[in-house]
Amino acid sequence: MKKRLQELAELVGGRLAAGTDGDIVITGLDNLEGAGTSDLTFAVEPHIEEAKSTQAAAVMLPEGVENFPKPALYVTDPRAAFAKLLAHFTPKLEFPQGVSPQAHIGADVKIGKDVTIMPFAVVDDHAVIGDRVTIYPHVYVGQYTEIGDDTLIYANVSIREHCRVGKRCIINCNAVIGSDGFGFTTQDGVHTKVPQVGNVVLEDDVELGAQDAIDRAAMGSTVIGHGTKVDNLVHIGHNCKIGPNCLIVAQTGISGSTNVGHNVTFGGQVGTVGHINIGANSVYAARSGIIGNMPEGVFGAGFPVQQHTEWLRMQAAMKHLPEMYKKVKKLEKQLAQYEKK
Repeated sequence: MKKRLQELAELVGGRLAAGTDGDIVITGLDNLEGAGTSDLTFAVEPHIEEAKSTQAAAVMLPEGVENFPKPALYVTDPRAAFAKLLAHFTPKLEFPQGVSPQAHIGADVKIGKDVTIMPFAVVDDHAVIGDRVTIYPHVYVGQYTEIGDDTLIYANVSIREHCRVGKRCIINCNAVIGSDGFGFTTQDGVHTKVPQVGNVVLEDDVELGAQDAIDRAAMGSTVIGHGTKVDNLVHIGHNCKIGPNCLIVAQTGISGSTNVGHNVTFGGQVGTVGHINIGANSVYAARSGIIGNMPEGVFGAGFPVQQHTEWLRMQAAMKHLPEMYKKVKKLEKQLAQYEKK
């Protein structure tokens, strides 16, 4: 694809820097290091200085950056604008619409318009598939499960019985939705399984990463709120309620019956105990350990979790522990000598 720089500026609602030639031809997009002489790249702080030496034909920058030495396209949010251009430059994959004769469709399945179901997918009895759904090979859709319009399900995903997936969801490879919750009773040293008879509900515009596991509720529903995005290798336990527009980064584990408010961000490898409430509009840094109820508006870190600023002070102080230990041992020796005298 070839586009003039001026065309790209109009596409993202940006403006060209004074003196920048709008007829520069852009043939691709890339990062600062990989961009070639006909590519467009972007930069935000702290990478503005680095962008001055890129080989790119032009650089997309945030408003307010002055005296940039290369052709520049200014926008309010370079990340969002670049994402829009990526979608524009990336050709859409094309698959033949319809149900492959190599797919298995069970009894009493309802299939919407313009659906693509690829070879070796299994849609079990009584399932409902909405309009324009795409199902890749080796997907399993369980009995009585419902898939909303415009949802994309990649290869090897399992969505078990009675689950509900909303509209415009994206489920990446090998995710499991509706696996049994971890529920057992123990008597005389023997663990007995508690039947997990609930389901999982993914609301609209949810995205799940590769190899995520979302457990079905023991009773009722495990719910992932609309617009929530989940990274790879995340486990969400049974009966959790995750609010809208959350971000959950890789290897996070959320224990059963945890309620999470809206707009909460969990960094990588965050862990929680179960049966707690985590307030909305909060951020938890990587490897935070949440062991109790949390209010709204927290910026937390560490184990057990604490305010991020306090955690930073602790980390700074820990660097001085070896030196402090030496001083204490020296003082103890001096004190022992003093006591002998």
